[in-house]
Amino acid sequence: MRIEVGAPEDEPVVFGEGAPLAVIAGPCVIESEAHVHFLAREIRRIAGPFVFKASFDKANRSSIASYRGLGLKEGLRILAGVKAAGVRILTDIHEPSQAEPAAEAADVLQIPAFLCRQTDLLLAAGRTGRVVNIKKGQFVSPHDIHLAAEKVASTGNDKVLLTERGACFGYNNLVVDMRSLPIMRAAGWPVVFDATHSVQLPGAGGAASSGQPEFIEPLARAAVAAGIDGLFVEVHEDPPHALSDGANALPLDRLGELLDRLRAIDRTVKAFASPLTLRSS
Repeated sequence: MRIEVGAPEDEPVVFGEGAPLAVIAGPCVIESEAHVHFLAREIRRIAGPFVFKASFDKANRSSIASYRGLGLKEGLRILAGVKAAGVRILTDIHEPSQAEPAAEAADVLQIPAFLCRQTDLLLAAGRTGRVVNIKKGQFVSPHDIHLAAEKVASTGNDKVLLTERGACFGYNNLVVDMRSLPIMRAAGWPVVFDATHSVQLPGAGGAASSGQPEFIEPLARAAVAAGIDGLFVEVHEDPPHALSDGANALPLDRLGELLDRLRAIDRTVKAFASPLTLRSS
């Protein structure tokens, strides 16, 4: 399957059918309007056409004291401004009532991992007609996540991406089973690898999550070699001072060299991939 994000005349970001590695990147959460526009400009300069990711609300923070974002109305206003500058937008929704307003500003609606089985949320996202990116829950097997995609497709919208972000491995740890990537692709939807949340250590920071960003590149290299359609990476120019998920974010100044290496692997893999390998991409 081929999924295009953005109008054909505006050089859309393409997922699937052997297209070059697509990129989803941005901060975990909207920190300010100026910060969002800064990161969108910088990532676009580094990555070329991409999908900008930022959340207007982080409803699943570990602590009640943690920063959540600027809220639905203000957050969507800011994201609409970024979209007006020619950047494709992805944002999370947490409740069915958020789907329609978010779809006015975003090209892609993301279903958070913890909510990936919430039927009403998936149906509301599907009915907007936007691309829907489903994060595979840490508790869901790669054999089962297609059921969530089928809920979206039941609305008549088959523009679905499936994203791997690691599976629970005991407490405060995640592990990525690379077998999950071809298993998920065999269901017929393009597959994205979330290289930054996969190195998260959930709750390991006490009132917040910790992370092991030194493993972002090794895992991303393995995922690209396995034939993924897109890469998801949260970036920040100053991760230690990020307001959310800085412990597992990629420093902005490392994004260019990482993408150069991953795109080289991607070109090699897709140049030699058999039609069977790409059949369900």
